[in-house]
Amino acid sequence: MRSTDTPAHSAGSVADAPGAIEVVEHTTETRLKADLLPLLAEADLLDSPAIWGSADTPAGAFRLEPVRPGRDLELLTGWMNDPEVAAYWELAGPAAVTAAHLRAQLDGDGRSIPCLGLLDGTPMSYWEIYRADLDPLSHHYPARPHDTGIHLLIGDGTNRGRGLGTTLLRAVADLILGNRPRCTRVIAEPDIRNTPSVSAFLSSGFRCFAEIDLPEKRAALMIRERALRNLL
Repeated sequence: MRSTDTPAHSAGSVADAPGAIEVVEHTTETRLKADLLPLLAEADLLDSPAIWGSADTPAGAFRLEPVRPGRDLELLTGWMNDPEVAAYWELAGPAAVTAAHLRAQLDGDGRSIPCLGLLDGTPMSYWEIYRADLDPLSHHYPARPHDTGIHLLIGDGTNRGRGLGTTLLRAVADLILGNRPRCTRVIAEPDIRNTPSVSAFLSSGFRCFAEIDLPEKRAALMIRERALRNLL
């Protein structure tokens, strides 16, 4: 029965054709989905690092995989207790310390995502991909919308001191810029005392924008620009 709120159509009109109601409903649904796409994209603050895929590097295939505490906590706790890591991350101690650090991100709004870095399928580094423009860091430099920050550590000491950090930093910056079209810059703020880390950033295409005083450290503000990506 036709609704009394709907005006009658003449014979042969589109509304009277078989399947016309379904067509109208489908068109409306499609339009609604299209209208929601920008909102859905904005809600995913980091454009889903889990689906960024892998990067081919001279050291092998590298990819990021979001941390799962039930699977990864023991491994990460071991890394955090390595003296070279603990000197800058300050998360040495029992597993509860590392778990609390991860939980603060995993229970948040998605502005920071903790990830394992896998080289040829083997977990060997830890990364935090975060929205620098939504982070307290943004109060210390002229942030731009969608600036994306990175924190990292190489977990196994045998992988340090041989240029691997440079290789992986370049790969992760490329993954960010390749998968986050709204991001124009990748940001990092290593401790100024951590000269191997600062050197790795410089060698991977970042430039030192400034030295800044953060609550927990004096940092080198490192920036890699999308505009220079193809020149590196």
